[in-house]
Amino acid sequence: MITVSNLVVSRDGRELYRDATFMIHPGWKVGLTGANGSGKSTFFALLQGELTPDAGRLERPAVWTVAHMAQEVPALSQSALDYVLDGDAELRQIEAQLAAAEREERYEDLANLYQRYEEIGGYTAQSRAAKLLAGLGFSEAEQQKGVADFSGGWRMRINLAQTLMCRSDLLLLDEPTNHLDLDAILWLEDWLRAYPGTLVMVSHDRDFLDAVVGHVLHVEQSTITHYRGNYSAFERMRAERLAQQQQAFEKQQTEVAHLTKYIDRFRAQATKARQAQSRIKALERMTLIAPAHVDSQFSFRFREPARLPTPLIRMDEVDCGYGERKVLSRVNLSLTPDTRLGLLGPNGAGKSTLIKTVVGELAQLSGERTMSEHTKIGYFAQHQVDHLDLKASPLLQLTRIAGRTDELTLRKFLGSFGFGGDRIDAPCENFSGGEKARLALALIVWQRPNVLLLDEPTNHLDLEMRHALTVALQEYQGALVIVSHERHLLKACCDDFLLVVDGHATPFAGDLEDYAEWLRQWRAALEKAQAPAKGEKKTPAPVAPATPAKVNKDAKKALEKAEKKMAELQGKQKGLEEQLADSAIYEVPRRQDLDRLLQEKAAVDAELAAAEEAWLRASEEMAG
Repeated sequence: MITVSNLVVSRDGRELYRDATFMIHPGWKVGLTGANGSGKSTFFALLQGELTPDAGRLERPAVWTVAHMAQEVPALSQSALDYVLDGDAELRQIEAQLAAAEREERYEDLANLYQRYEEIGGYTAQSRAAKLLAGLGFSEAEQQKGVADFSGGWRMRINLAQTLMCRSDLLLLDEPTNHLDLDAILWLEDWLRAYPGTLVMVSHDRDFLDAVVGHVLHVEQSTITHYRGNYSAFERMRAERLAQQQQAFEKQQTEVAHLTKYIDRFRAQATKARQAQSRIKALERMTLIAPAHVDSQFSFRFREPARLPTPLIRMDEVDCGYGERKVLSRVNLSLTPDTRLGLLGPNGAGKSTLIKTVVGELAQLSGERTMSEHTKIGYFAQHQVDHLDLKASPLLQLTRIAGRTDELTLRKFLGSFGFGGDRIDAPCENFSGGEKARLALALIVWQRPNVLLLDEPTNHLDLEMRHALTVALQEYQGALVIVSHERHLLKACCDDFLLVVDGHATPFAGDLEDYAEWLRQWRAALEKAQAPAKGEKKTPAPVAPATPAKVNKDAKKALEKAEKKMAELQGKQKGLEEQLADSAIYEVPRRQDLDRLLQEKAAVDAELAAAEEAWLRASEEMAG
C-alpha cells in the first residue's frame, strides 16, 4: 500500500502540496489529474524516491519494483526487440549469469539459475516482447530494426513497450497515449486493464482514463483530493461542487446554449435529423461536464465563414499516393457545409495521405478533385507547430494575417487561447509543445475557414484545451474532417466515419465501439497470418473484416431523391408561410385567398411529411 500523510512539498518557492493525506491500495488503477504546473511530475518523483518531502511522509513497500517510462530514447544500434527485452532487468541479469556459469562450468549454479529463469518466464520473454511491439504497431520486420532507425514518435512507442516489459509492482505512466494512434490506444487499454499491479497515470485522454482507471487523484490549490470512480465520475463530482457557485452555473448555461442553438435550428429538418440527434447526445454530456471546466482559461469560438458553397470539395475516383506508390484507390468524397467526418483505420493505412490529398498538398495520381472558388481551407497537420515562426511572438504572428484589425481585438482573441500577460509578446521558441499547438490552432481559427481538416489536433493539448476545442467544434459552421486518437472528440463532433484500410476508403456505418471490435478482429487476423501454427503454410495477408454495413446503392438513390424532394417542398412551404404571415390575408375580402393558401399549405405539409418518411426509411436501409 502507498500511504501519504500530511504531505508538504514546495518547489522553487511555490507550495505544491499542503497537508495532503490519502492511500493507494495494491492493484488500484489511478488517474493523476491537475493543471500544468500543479505538481503531477513532482508526485511521480516522490513515488520513485527521487525527491524528499518538506514535511509529512510518503511510504510504499520497499520491495516493490517500479516501472517508469523515460521521456527520451537514445539513438541505439540495438534492435527494437532487444531494447524492449532490456525492460526486464532480472531477466537480463540471469542471462548474463547463465553465460558466466556455463563458461566456468558451475553446474550447481546453472541448475538454480535455470530454475529462476523458468519462474520469471524467461523462455517466453521474446514472444512477450514481440507481442508488446506488435500491439503498438510494429511489424515483425520493424522489430528487428535498430532503435536509431525510427523517428522520435516511434522511439517513444519502443520506450513504452520496454516499460511494459518490466514485471513491475508499481507502473507510472506520464501521457502514454502521446504518439499513439487509435488502434494502439485501444490495445494499450486492454493491456492496462489486465495489468495486475498498481498503476498511477497522467493522461489528457478522458476516454482512455475512463476505460482504465477506477480512482482519480486531483491536484488543485495545493491539495490532492481522492475521487472514487473513473474520470467521468470525477468530472461529475467536481461539477456538482463547482455548480453551486453562480459563476459556474452561468458559464455552464452559456456552453449549453451554444449546443441548443444548433439543435433548435436543425431539429425540424429530416436532412439534419442525424446531426441533431448527435448534438442532443453531446448536449446531455456537456451539461454534466461543463461546470467542471468553469475555471479553465480557454474558451474560444470559430469565426463564421464568409461563404458556404456546396460542394466545397469533391473527389471522384481519386487515387492517392506518392509518386508511383499508390496508397488509396478510387476514393469518392464530397465535402459540404454539413459534413462532419471522422477518419478511422489502422496505423499506416493512409488517413494522413487522404487528408493531404483533400487539402491539395498531395496531387492525386488519377481521378478528379474539384474545389469551389469560395472554398477556404483550414488545415491542422500533425506537425503544424513546425510551421510557426519561432522568433516571433503570438501577437506578431497573428498581426501578420489579421490585416487592419485593432490590437485590442487581437489580444482578446489570443487571450481566449490562454495567451496573456508576458506570453503574448514573447518569442515562441521557448514555448511548450502545448503552447505551440494552441498558437497554431488560433492562427487557423482566425482565418475563418469553411473547410476544416484536423490531423491529430489534440497532440500536446491538455484536458482543458481539448474541452474548449470540442465545444468550439460543436458549433463550427463548415465541413469538418478529423483524424484523431481522441475518441471523446470524435464522438462529440463527427456524424459519419470513413474507414481507411487495404487501399480503400469506405463508409463505416458503426460507432467507435463497433470500430474497436472491428479492429480487434482485424488485428487477430493479422496475427494469425503472421504466425501460423506448426506445420501450416503461412496464410496470405488478412482481408479486413466486413464493416457493420455496406452502402446500399438503391437506398442511396432513394435518399438523394427524397432530399431533392424535401428541398423543393421546404421552399414551397416557406413561401406559403410568408404569405400567411401577412396580416392582410386575414381580412374579410380575401377570405377565398386565405382558404386556398391554407389548403395548399396542408397539401405541401403532407407531401413533406411523406418525403421525410421516405428519407428516414432510406437512411435506415443504408445503415443496415
